[in-house]
Amino acid sequence: MGACFSSASDAPAGAAAERRPSKEDGKRRRGGGASPEGASKSAVAAAPVRVEFGYERDFEARYEVGRLLGHGQFGYTFAATERQSGDHVAVKRIDKSKMTRPVAVEDVKREVKILKALKGHENIVHFYNAFEDDSYVYIVMELCEGGELLDRILAKKNSRYSEKDAAVVVRQMLKVAAECHLRGLVHRDMKPENFLFKSNKEDSPLKATDFGLSDFIKPGKKFHDIVGSAYYVAPEVLKRRSGPESDVWSIGVITYILLCGRRPFWDKTEDGIFKEVLRNKPDFRKRPWSSISLGAKDFVKRLLVKNPRARLTAAQALSHPWVREGGEASEIPVDISVLSNMRQFVKYSRFKQFALRALASTLNEEELADLKDQFDAIDIDKSGSISIEEMRHALAKDLPWRLKGPRVLEIIQAIDSNTDGLVDFKEFVAATLHIHQMAELDSERWGVRCQAAFRKFDLDGDGYITPEELRMMQHTGLKGSIEPLLEEADIDKDGRISLSEFRKLLRTASMSNVPSPRGPPPNPQAL
Repeated sequence: MGACFSSASDAPAGAAAERRPSKEDGKRRRGGGASPEGASKSAVAAAPVRVEFGYERDFEARYEVGRLLGHGQFGYTFAATERQSGDHVAVKRIDKSKMTRPVAVEDVKREVKILKALKGHENIVHFYNAFEDDSYVYIVMELCEGGELLDRILAKKNSRYSEKDAAVVVRQMLKVAAECHLRGLVHRDMKPENFLFKSNKEDSPLKATDFGLSDFIKPGKKFHDIVGSAYYVAPEVLKRRSGPESDVWSIGVITYILLCGRRPFWDKTEDGIFKEVLRNKPDFRKRPWSSISLGAKDFVKRLLVKNPRARLTAAQALSHPWVREGGEASEIPVDISVLSNMRQFVKYSRFKQFALRALASTLNEEELADLKDQFDAIDIDKSGSISIEEMRHALAKDLPWRLKGPRVLEIIQAIDSNTDGLVDFKEFVAATLHIHQMAELDSERWGVRCQAAFRKFDLDGDGYITPEELRMMQHTGLKGSIEPLLEEADIDKDGRISLSEFRKLLRTASMSNVPSPRGPPPNPQAL
C-alpha cells in the first residue's frame, strides 16, 4: 500500500513563508491500516456488495443526529443526542457503499476493536458502542467540544505554548502512547489534529482520537508500509521498518512545534520533507530557542533521535525532569522496554549478567531516575523489593506477552542475584538497562562506563580479564565452571577478554543461557 500523505504544497502561502503549522499540515486520506509483515492489501479482491459487521442495528431508535462536525474519505462525523438520557455524543458515520474491498471492512472492524481495547483511558476519546444498518456503520464516541490541539496552537501568540503549558499537553500525549504500546498497539498518526480538548476550558483534558491508521503489532515485528502524516513521520517509517517508537518521534515533533511555533522538518514538497527527516537534525539555534530551558531542549532532542533503539520510550519520556508534574513522577505507566529487557536478561549468559551488574553500578541517581520510577510502579506495596506476585502483575500488563507461571519465576530467579526470592532496586537496574540508548546517545560516556565496569573484573589492571581473575571473583557469586564464561566474550579465542570484547558483549544479544527445548531450566543458584 502506498503512503498516506497529502502534498505539503497544500499548505497556505503564509505557512510556507513563516514555516509555522497550519490547518492543512499533514492532511491525509484514510489509510488501509498496516500489515506487520508488509503484505500489500491493494491486491485483495473486491468485497461483496452487502457488508455485515454484526453490530447492533437500533442506532436511529437510540440516537438523534445533529450538526455536522467533520468529514473524511469514508464518511462524516456528527453530533448526536441519546434519546433516553439526553447525553450528547459524537457519531462517526461510515458509508458501506464505499467499502468496495475487504481491506476497507477490516479497517473499520480494527478501529472498533482498538477503541474497545482503549476504553476508559482518561486521555483517549471514550467509545460507547458501534451500530450498523444496511447503508452505514455508526461509531458512537465521546463528544469533545474544545476543538483540536492544532487550533489552540494557532490561536497562541506566535503559535507558541509556554513551557509549563506545553509540558501538560505533552504529558497527556505520552500517556496515550504508553497505554497503546502496553497493549501491543501503535497509533501511527499522532499529530495535533488527532488530539481534541474535552471542553473550551484552558485546563481541559486532552483526548486522542482517530485510530484509523492504528494497528496491533506482535513483539519483535515491524511495520513495512508507510502511513501517517508527512510532518510527523519518523525516519524508520520511511525506511519501512517501524514500531511503537514512531509514536514517540511524532510527539517529539509536536513538542518542538508547541515550544517554538515552527516545524523541525520542513520543505515545499513531501519528498523534501522526507529528506529532511532522514538526513537533518532539528534547529535549536534560531529564536526562540535561546530563551527556552535546557531541560526542554534536552527532552525534545531525546525524542527526535533518528535511531529508534536509542530514542526514549513513551514511559521513559514521562520520567524526564522537564515533563514530570511538579518535579515528581505521577502515575508513570510500566514501560514495555523494561519488561522486554527483563525477559531478555533470562537468556543472557552468566558472565553477561554479571557484566551488566557491573555496568549498572557505574550509574548515578539522576541517571537512574526513569528506572526508579519503573521499579516503584512495579513495587506495588512499596516494600523496596519486587515479589513474584508483583512481577507477575507487571508482566501481565504487556498484553502481547502476558507471561504467567514458571516463566515469571524464571525471570525472578535470573535477576535475583542474592537468591532471597525478591528483586531489589540494584538487581532490577542490572536487568533493565537501556544499553542502546547509553551507547549511542553519548559514546564518550559509554566508553568510560564500560572501562569502569571492565576494571571490576580486570583485577591486575593489565587490560585483560583472565580465567585466574574470574576464579578469584567466585566468592562474589560468579559460580560454576570458568571456561564457559570466557567462551562467549572471547572473540579472538586467545583465552582472555579484552576491553573491546567486553564492550561488544554488553551491546550484543547473548543467548547461551537459553535451555534447549528438552534440556533442564537454568539453575538459579548458578546465576
